[in-house]
Amino acid sequence: MTEKAQVRIGVNGRAYRVEVDTRTSLLDLLREGLDLTGTKKGCDHGQCGACTVLLDGRRVNACLVLAVAADGSEVTTVEGLASGDELSPIQSAFVECDAFQCGYCTPGQLCSAVGMLDEAKSGWPSAITDDLAESPVPELSAREIRERMSGNLCRCGAYVNIVEAVRRVAK
Repeated sequence: MTEKAQVRIGVNGRAYRVEVDTRTSLLDLLREGLDLTGTKKGCDHGQCGACTVLLDGRRVNACLVLAVAADGSEVTTVEGLASGDELSPIQSAFVECDAFQCGYCTPGQLCSAVGMLDEAKSGWPSAITDDLAESPVPELSAREIRERMSGNLCRCGAYVNIVEAVRRVAK
């Protein structure tokens, strides 16, 4: 028997109330239920990062989050990063640095970069962050950015340009 549940969710500043199968992932709700296809389905196992979105400001793999668990939350997808026709700073930097090739991973990379920059600004360390006693906000070196973005894979290998785009915005 299929169980259904009502989910209230904000996506990119718009409120939705939808009925979903309790087994539906947030990714499938976004893509199939709300027709927001910018978020990509890559591996569907939480290993590639193509489906990264911001859930209440924190980056998550949307394929691993059940839609019912996001009830009452606010989600930002790649469609919500720009302000009208004006690209966000990270989107502009990706264009300027040619930080995409095929573009499939780009929506997840962009959302992850936004979340990662907020984490660093808040003083969250990564696995390689030096002593935070010296500086409460970690310096976002290329090494630090690579570590923090390591959950987002790019099969084309645009990593050098992705790191440069993130560095530009971090400054």
